[in-house]
Amino acid sequence: MTDASTPIPAQADARPQPQRKRRAGPARQAQPGRTIHPLLEQLAQLHPLLFGARFRPLKLGTFQDLMERHPGAFEPAALKEALGQHTRSTRYLESLARGDQRHDLDGQPVGALALDHHHHALVELFKRRQGRSREDLQPALRARVRELFVQSGLDRDGYAQAAKVQPDALAALLDMADLDQADEIARREALLRAFEIGGVSEAQFADQYGLAPDGVAALLAQARDDRRVRAAR
Repeated sequence: MTDASTPIPAQADARPQPQRKRRAGPARQAQPGRTIHPLLEQLAQLHPLLFGARFRPLKLGTFQDLMERHPGAFEPAALKEALGQHTRSTRYLESLARGDQRHDLDGQPVGALALDHHHHALVELFKRRQGRSREDLQPALRARVRELFVQSGLDRDGYAQAAKVQPDALAALLDMADLDQADEIARREALLRAFEIGGVSEAQFADQYGLAPDGVAALLAQARDDRRVRAAR
Protein backbone atom coordinates (compact mmCIF):
# COMPACT_ATOMS: atom_id res chain seq x y z
CA MET A 1 0.00 0.00 0.00
CA THR A 2 1.38 3.30 -1.05
CA ASP A 3 0.23 6.41 0.70
CA ALA A 4 -0.78 9.21 -1.63
CA SER A 5 1.80 11.50 -0.06
CA THR A 6 4.62 9.06 -0.81
CA PRO A 7 7.04 10.48 -3.39
CA ILE A 8 8.48 8.23 -6.07
CA PRO A 9 11.67 6.74 -4.57
CA ALA A 10 14.88 8.00 -6.11
CA GLN A 11 18.58 7.51 -5.55
CA ALA A 12 19.99 9.44 -2.62
CA ASP A 13 22.32 12.31 -3.35
CA ALA A 14 25.89 11.62 -2.29
CA ARG A 15 26.45 15.09 -0.86
CA PRO A 16 26.62 14.96 2.95
CA GLN A 17 23.88 16.67 4.89
CA PRO A 18 24.46 18.92 7.90
CA GLN A 19 24.75 16.96 11.14
CA ARG A 20 23.21 18.12 14.38
CA LYS A 21 23.77 16.90 17.87
CA ARG A 22 20.87 14.69 18.88
CA ARG A 23 19.28 14.15 22.22
CA ALA A 24 18.75 10.58 23.29
CA GLY A 25 15.20 9.49 22.58
CA PRO A 26 12.97 6.88 20.94
CA ALA A 27 12.24 8.83 17.78
CA ARG A 28 13.77 6.36 15.33
CA GLN A 29 14.71 2.73 15.60
CA ALA A 30 15.99 0.79 12.62
CA GLN A 31 14.43 -2.56 11.86
CA PRO A 32 16.86 -5.49 11.77
CA GLY A 33 18.93 -5.38 8.60
CA ARG A 34 17.63 -1.96 7.64
CA THR A 35 19.38 1.39 7.73
CA ILE A 36 17.42 4.51 8.59
CA HIS A 37 17.85 7.22 5.99
CA PRO A 38 19.97 10.01 7.57
CA LEU A 39 17.57 12.71 6.43
CA LEU A 40 14.82 11.21 8.58
CA GLU A 41 16.83 12.02 11.70
CA GLN A 42 17.19 15.57 10.45
CA LEU A 43 13.47 15.82 9.71
CA ALA A 44 12.63 14.55 13.20
CA GLN A 45 14.73 17.37 14.65
CA LEU A 46 13.28 20.04 12.39
CA HIS A 47 9.66 18.91 12.67
CA PRO A 48 9.27 16.72 15.78
CA LEU A 49 5.47 17.00 15.82
CA LEU A 50 5.30 15.36 12.40
CA PHE A 51 8.35 13.10 12.17
CA GLY A 52 9.19 12.66 15.87
CA ALA A 53 8.30 9.99 18.40
CA ARG A 54 4.72 9.83 17.15
CA PHE A 55 4.26 9.52 13.41
CA ARG A 56 1.35 11.38 11.86
CA PRO A 57 -0.12 11.14 8.35
CA LEU A 58 1.61 13.69 6.15
CA LYS A 59 -0.23 16.51 4.46
CA LEU A 60 -0.42 15.93 0.73
CA GLY A 61 2.36 18.03 -0.77
CA THR A 62 4.71 17.68 2.22
CA PHE A 63 7.69 17.24 -0.09
CA GLN A 64 7.11 20.64 -1.69
CA ASP A 65 6.40 22.22 1.71
CA LEU A 66 9.77 21.01 2.99
CA MET A 67 11.61 22.29 -0.05
CA GLU A 68 9.99 25.72 0.38
CA ARG A 69 10.42 25.87 4.18
CA HIS A 70 14.11 24.92 4.00
CA PRO A 71 15.47 26.28 0.70
CA GLY A 72 18.76 24.69 -0.25
CA ALA A 73 18.77 22.31 2.74
CA PHE A 74 17.76 19.16 0.87
CA GLU A 75 18.64 17.53 -2.40
CA PRO A 76 15.27 16.67 -4.00
CA ALA A 77 16.21 13.07 -4.82
CA ALA A 78 17.48 12.39 -1.31
CA LEU A 79 14.42 13.95 0.29
CA LYS A 80 12.08 11.90 -1.91
CA GLU A 81 13.92 8.75 -0.94
CA ALA A 82 13.74 9.62 2.77
CA LEU A 83 10.03 10.42 2.64
CA GLY A 84 9.40 7.22 0.70
CA GLN A 85 11.08 5.18 3.43
CA HIS A 86 9.11 7.05 6.09
CA THR A 87 5.70 6.50 4.49
CA ARG A 88 6.40 2.81 3.85
CA SER A 89 7.32 2.17 7.49
CA THR A 90 5.07 0.12 9.75
CA ARG A 91 4.83 2.96 12.28
CA TYR A 92 3.55 5.28 9.58
CA LEU A 93 1.03 2.65 8.45
CA GLU A 94 -0.18 2.46 12.04
CA SER A 95 -0.94 6.18 11.99
CA LEU A 96 -3.00 5.71 8.82
CA ALA A 97 -4.74 2.63 10.21
CA ARG A 98 -5.80 4.64 13.27
CA GLY A 99 -7.51 7.07 10.93
CA ASP A 100 -5.49 10.06 12.16
CA GLN A 101 -5.93 13.31 10.27
CA ARG A 102 -3.23 14.55 7.93
CA HIS A 103 -0.85 17.08 9.49
CA ASP A 104 1.35 19.89 8.24
CA LEU A 105 5.00 20.55 9.08
CA ASP A 106 4.04 22.18 12.37
CA GLY A 107 2.01 19.17 13.47
CA GLN A 108 -1.33 20.87 12.87
CA PRO A 109 -4.23 18.82 11.44
CA VAL A 110 -5.14 19.96 7.95
CA GLY A 111 -7.67 17.45 6.69
CA ALA A 112 -9.27 14.06 7.04
CA LEU A 113 -7.64 10.91 5.73
CA ALA A 114 -9.23 9.60 2.55
CA LEU A 115 -11.20 6.40 3.05
CA ASP A 116 -9.13 4.42 0.55
CA HIS A 117 -5.89 5.35 2.35
CA HIS A 118 -7.41 4.31 5.68
CA HIS A 119 -8.77 1.01 4.33
CA HIS A 120 -5.63 -0.06 2.50
CA ALA A 121 -3.43 0.90 5.45
CA LEU A 122 -5.48 -1.43 7.65
CA VAL A 123 -5.13 -4.29 5.18
CA GLU A 124 -1.38 -3.78 4.72
CA LEU A 125 -0.76 -3.42 8.45
CA PHE A 126 -2.54 -6.68 9.25
CA LYS A 127 -0.68 -8.37 6.40
CA ARG A 128 2.63 -7.38 7.97
CA ARG A 129 1.50 -8.42 11.44
CA GLN A 130 0.26 -11.77 10.15
CA GLY A 131 3.72 -12.44 8.77
CA ARG A 132 5.09 -12.23 12.33
CA SER A 133 2.27 -14.02 14.15
CA ARG A 134 1.18 -17.61 14.45
CA GLU A 135 -2.32 -16.46 15.36
CA ASP A 136 -4.92 -16.04 12.62
CA LEU A 137 -5.47 -12.28 12.47
CA GLN A 138 -8.10 -12.35 9.73
CA PRO A 139 -11.06 -12.10 12.16
CA ALA A 140 -9.50 -9.01 13.74
CA LEU A 141 -8.94 -7.45 10.32
CA ARG A 142 -12.52 -8.20 9.27
CA ALA A 143 -13.79 -6.57 12.48
CA ARG A 144 -11.73 -3.44 11.87
CA VAL A 145 -12.90 -3.13 8.26
CA ARG A 146 -16.50 -3.69 9.31
CA GLU A 147 -16.13 -0.95 11.93
CA LEU A 148 -14.70 1.40 9.31
CA PHE A 149 -17.54 0.49 6.94
CA VAL A 150 -20.19 1.31 9.57
CA GLN A 151 -18.46 4.58 10.47
CA SER A 152 -18.41 5.64 6.82
CA GLY A 153 -22.21 5.70 6.62
CA LEU A 154 -22.00 4.35 3.06
CA ASP A 155 -23.70 1.34 1.55
CA ARG A 156 -21.54 -1.50 0.26
CA ASP A 157 -21.30 -0.20 -3.28
CA GLY A 158 -20.47 3.31 -2.09
CA TYR A 159 -17.80 2.03 0.28
CA ALA A 160 -16.26 -0.19 -2.39
CA GLN A 161 -16.01 2.79 -4.72
CA ALA A 162 -14.61 5.16 -2.08
CA ALA A 163 -12.16 2.60 -0.69
CA LYS A 164 -11.16 1.47 -4.20
CA VAL A 165 -11.78 -2.21 -3.55
CA GLN A 166 -13.60 -4.90 -5.53
CA PRO A 167 -17.30 -5.00 -4.51
CA ASP A 168 -17.36 -8.80 -4.44
CA ALA A 169 -14.29 -8.99 -2.23
CA LEU A 170 -15.73 -6.38 0.13
CA ALA A 171 -19.07 -8.20 0.33
CA ALA A 172 -17.34 -11.47 1.19
CA LEU A 173 -15.25 -9.78 3.88
CA LEU A 174 -18.25 -8.04 5.46
CA ASP A 175 -20.33 -11.22 5.37
CA MET A 176 -17.55 -13.06 7.17
CA ALA A 177 -17.29 -10.21 9.68
CA ASP A 178 -21.00 -10.57 10.44
CA LEU A 179 -20.54 -14.31 11.00
CA ASP A 180 -17.53 -13.60 13.25
CA GLN A 181 -19.65 -11.19 15.27
CA ALA A 182 -22.51 -13.69 15.59
CA ASP A 183 -20.08 -16.37 16.78
CA GLU A 184 -18.59 -13.99 19.32
CA ILE A 185 -22.03 -13.00 20.64
CA ALA A 186 -22.94 -16.70 21.00
CA ARG A 187 -19.67 -17.38 22.84
CA ARG A 188 -20.29 -14.53 25.28
CA GLU A 189 -23.86 -15.70 25.88
CA ALA A 190 -22.65 -19.23 26.65
CA LEU A 191 -20.09 -17.89 29.13
CA LEU A 192 -22.67 -15.64 30.80
CA ARG A 193 -25.04 -18.58 31.25
CA ALA A 194 -22.24 -20.67 32.71
CA PHE A 195 -21.40 -17.87 35.11
CA GLU A 196 -25.02 -17.42 36.18
CA ILE A 197 -25.48 -21.08 37.06
CA GLY A 198 -21.99 -21.59 38.45
CA GLY A 199 -22.41 -19.70 41.70
CA VAL A 200 -18.76 -18.62 41.77
CA SER A 201 -16.95 -15.28 41.87
CA GLU A 202 -15.66 -13.62 38.73
CA ALA A 203 -12.09 -14.51 39.75
CA GLN A 204 -13.00 -18.17 40.23
CA PHE A 205 -14.90 -18.20 36.94
CA ALA A 206 -11.89 -16.76 35.12
CA ASP A 207 -9.69 -19.48 36.60
CA GLN A 208 -12.14 -22.24 35.65
CA TYR A 209 -12.41 -21.13 32.02
CA GLY A 210 -8.86 -19.92 31.45
CA LEU A 211 -9.91 -16.28 31.05
CA ALA A 212 -7.94 -13.18 31.88
CA PRO A 213 -9.10 -12.15 35.38
CA ASP A 214 -9.07 -8.44 34.58
CA GLY A 215 -11.24 -8.98 31.49
CA VAL A 216 -14.05 -11.12 32.89
CA ALA A 217 -16.17 -8.23 34.19
CA ALA A 218 -16.08 -6.46 30.82
CA LEU A 219 -16.85 -9.70 28.96
CA LEU A 220 -19.90 -10.44 31.13
CA ALA A 221 -21.08 -6.83 30.86
CA GLN A 222 -20.87 -7.05 27.07
CA ALA A 223 -22.84 -10.31 27.13
CA ARG A 224 -25.58 -8.61 29.16
CA ASP A 225 -25.61 -5.74 26.67
CA ASP A 226 -25.97 -8.27 23.86
CA ARG A 227 -29.03 -9.66 25.61
CA ARG A 228 -30.60 -6.23 25.98
CA VAL A 229 -30.06 -5.50 22.30
CA ARG A 230 -31.67 -8.79 21.27
CA ALA A 231 -34.60 -8.21 23.63
CA ALA A 232 -35.18 -4.73 22.19
CA ARG A 233 -35.50 -6.02 18.63
